[in-house]
Amino acid sequence: MSKTLPQIGRRLALRSAAVGVVVLGLLLWWLFPLGEDPPSGSITFSTGSTGGVYQQYGTMLRDELTQDMPRLKVRLTNSHGSQDNVERVATGQADFTIAAADAVQLYESEHSGSAAELRGVARLYDDYVQLVVPRDSDVRSIADLRGKTVSTGLSGSGVRLIAERVLKAAGLDPAKDVDAVDAGIDTGPQQLKDGKIDAFFWSGGVPTRGLADLANTFTFRFVPIEADLVAKMHDQDSSTSYYRAANMPESAYPIIQNGETVPTIAVSNVLLTRTDMNPRITEWLTRTVIKSRDNIGGKVHSAQLVDLRTAIYTDPLPLHDGARRYYYSVKP
Repeated sequence: MSKTLPQIGRRLALRSAAVGVVVLGLLLWWLFPLGEDPPSGSITFSTGSTGGVYQQYGTMLRDELTQDMPRLKVRLTNSHGSQDNVERVATGQADFTIAAADAVQLYESEHSGSAAELRGVARLYDDYVQLVVPRDSDVRSIADLRGKTVSTGLSGSGVRLIAERVLKAAGLDPAKDVDAVDAGIDTGPQQLKDGKIDAFFWSGGVPTRGLADLANTFTFRFVPIEADLVAKMHDQDSSTSYYRAANMPESAYPIIQNGETVPTIAVSNVLLTRTDMNPRITEWLTRTVIKSRDNIGGKVHSAQLVDLRTAIYTDPLPLHDGARRYYYSVKP
């Protein structure tokens, strides 16, 4: 009996070691394709305005990609936002980007040729429309913007697209009923603080750094965008179907919201590329997007919402072959 126990112990130890090797192998396979060297080359990633979530996310994703694919050179370029980003990828000026689904759908409806080359990589997180005014402003609804000086976002931005649609849904002509100003998240907050504008629209993940910084030095509030306006927006064209009524969570800007949610509009963001993008690079990039969620989410809160279960739904774009390869490899 005394000789049997050590033999059993040795068998258990060997079995445990074997299980450990299998678990380690599975972990390494999930992180990197077994037996494959990381791809090399160079890509251009179009982000967004300084101070916006696209720019923050793109910068941190580049760091993660550099760790996973050290021989891949990732060049970042700033842009005016979603509409600009979609056009850049479709026309070959950039290889990857992030854009709101409404901007993607609009580009498809207006540029059927080049849009046919676009492909989805991952659904990321939702943008929330944020209409910002000083705390003591008399603006309480979208209709109250009549006659006001309002930043409707930069030309080519997703903000411009959605702001004009919101104004029209409220019965306002963006060209006549408001004094529209071009400003992005990098300049709009300061212009509001200086009294140069009465309000500004922003559409982005929450919290957006530019607004979070403003909250530390200036007291502002959000104007609610009610659900009935969203319903009216759906009648404008096919791309407005991607808008949905939502409540911006009370945790977005706690200093400003005082524990209250804000009725508004949400629209999903899609990471996209072209059909001719190298499948191996796309597969590895998709893997990095998913596995880096927590690291990036520690500084870019919106990234915490990236989820393997929903990332595959890149509507209105079909999946790129490389992205599909990754999702199928981890399918339970």
